[in-house]
Amino acid sequence: MTSDSPKNDPFRHLQLRKWLLSPSRVLAAGFLLLIALGTALLCLPVSVTGEPLSFFDGLFTATSCVCITGLTVVQPGVDLTFFGQVVMITLIQVGGLGFMAFGTFFLVLLKKRISLSGRLILSDSLNEDSPQGMVSMTLRILKLTCLIEGCGAIALLPFMIRDFGVKKGIWASVFHAISAFCNAGFDLAGGIEHYRNDAFVLFILMALITVGGLGFAVLFDLRKCRFRFKKLALHSKLVLIFSAILTFGGGLLLFLFEYTNPLTLSEPGLHPYMRPVNALFESVVLRTAGFQSFLQQDMRPGSYLVALLLMFIGASPASTGGGLKTTTIGIFFLLIVNVLRGRESIVVFGRTVKQTLINRAIVLLTLAVTVVLLAYLILTTILPPSEAVTPGHILYECISAFGTVGLTIGVTAEATNAGKIVLCLLMFAGRVGLLTLALALTNRKQSISTKAEYPEGKILIG
Repeated sequence: MTSDSPKNDPFRHLQLRKWLLSPSRVLAAGFLLLIALGTALLCLPVSVTGEPLSFFDGLFTATSCVCITGLTVVQPGVDLTFFGQVVMITLIQVGGLGFMAFGTFFLVLLKKRISLSGRLILSDSLNEDSPQGMVSMTLRILKLTCLIEGCGAIALLPFMIRDFGVKKGIWASVFHAISAFCNAGFDLAGGIEHYRNDAFVLFILMALITVGGLGFAVLFDLRKCRFRFKKLALHSKLVLIFSAILTFGGGLLLFLFEYTNPLTLSEPGLHPYMRPVNALFESVVLRTAGFQSFLQQDMRPGSYLVALLLMFIGASPASTGGGLKTTTIGIFFLLIVNVLRGRESIVVFGRTVKQTLINRAIVLLTLAVTVVLLAYLILTTILPPSEAVTPGHILYECISAFGTVGLTIGVTAEATNAGKIVLCLLMFAGRVGLLTLALALTNRKQSISTKAEYPEGKILIG
């Protein structure tokens, strides 16, 4: 009897180890450890120019950096020392690419063998189905990242040196290039409003943000197919199409809504030819970047609605951005179109989308809406109402945190410690991914395939 007891099961410790080392749990735990380390470093006196950050402010800032959000209670260029800025940009870089990618890089440098479990975690972090070739792909990602960020820093260098001087300008170029490519949105200039009339700076930042938000799978596919659209994989086609629709469509709507607004695009100090550029820039950054060329609270209601939609959708899978993701909303949109046409399956570009992917898209959308609304209800309950903390502003902040965008209408500055924790949880969920968190928190067992089929039951819909 005792030999059959679960406590005496010789395989029990192996099952426990397998449960603890599942890719979803390792990824979630890795981000939590990175946030804890960042909190400890940012709370050090050497990290700030004035009084040391409180635990909650340090936690909030570290979470925002690791989750590449951009919401902050400090001004990096004023409140943080050079050491604090280095800590911040390191957290952004590691959080943007994933701690597993950097772990793999250091293991390769030390000529250590990467286990199968490590390759499985890598494939899960990069949204790949197979662990085969994960190490080489990770190294390619790191090389491509260094190349893109290096080019971005060189392009920004003349403008940063002009505004910050030589030494600070070089550092500012590197900082902003990494922050833009990782879709973080932190800046050292106290706001990108200073560059509203500088088209070159805005276009450089837009290019870095867009490339980082497409996803590495799309970038590698574009290089492989030499930018020929017809030869691209279905995933790349959907990402490019829906990204273009959201970016240019959002820019057009923002331009139309804000064209005559004296507080935004019609502001006296803004050159007329820069109005469409700023509208496009705002559309790009609303897709999880966090920079802003004008204050969000000055926008009109139509622009406010556009901003909520763009922030909620976010960037693309396996990218440095967050949000629901373009392919998820794309599949959901295609599902609606095909249902209205009377089709039983989704067919696009001569390919059929698997039912499992459709189910995943529906689940993700449902979870995302549920999480945002739950956080919204909690924040409206615990935050004291004020001119800056209204129900509409709280909703904007919740979607900004979940989409890892980082744009704010003032709620973050007024948030209590409990409110900051709620926003931290939203940022964490938006960066790690809802499905990853759901699998990490549940004890899901591997599904058992069976040939048995049950009779169909009819349910009235609509």
